[in-house]
Amino acid sequence: MRKLVWTILAIGTVSAVTPIQAQTYDPNFPVCLQVYGRGGNYIACSYTSIPQCQMSASGRAAQCIVNPYFAGPYRRPRRAHY
Repeated sequence: MRKLVWTILAIGTVSAVTPIQAQTYDPNFPVCLQVYGRGGNYIACSYTSIPQCQMSASGRAAQCIVNPYFAGPYRRPRRAHY
């Protein structure tokens, strides 16, 4: 019985300590900047337009991409009128 308790405790501790990777694409912004570098590549989704992103990408090994997970503005569903 003690072995079972210690095993469950060990599994719980290891899973709580393991780092969780964040979501790459932020669904709140329609445009992302994909940066290429020696230290690794990354994607930063914090731009509201392509020109805004292109200003940040200018002179860097980077490109602007459309966020495939952009949620868009919230719209209320239309009610049917009978």
